[in-house]
Amino acid sequence: MSIAAEKIAAEALALPEDERASLARELIVSLDSETDHNAEAEWAEVIDRRSHEIAEGKVPCRPIGETIQNIRARLHASRRQSS
Repeated sequence: MSIAAEKIAAEALALPEDERASLARELIVSLDSETDHNAEAEWAEVIDRRSHEIAEGKVPCRPIGETIQNIRARLHASRRQSS
């Protein structure tokens, strides 16, 4: 990694978690040069279907904070088991 990239990485790692996540998403998207239009259409169908299921009360929803906390706890437990 170049000195410039190392400096940018150090500055990025000092950002708050939500800003690091946003930056990571942007960087990953910048690497994906090809768009699979079939996949995009399929995802749009899934999103529409799930949105209707949520609106109709067919599926339970949890607050995003609770969901993220649950995922982090599971990852932490998984990492402890593999150490």
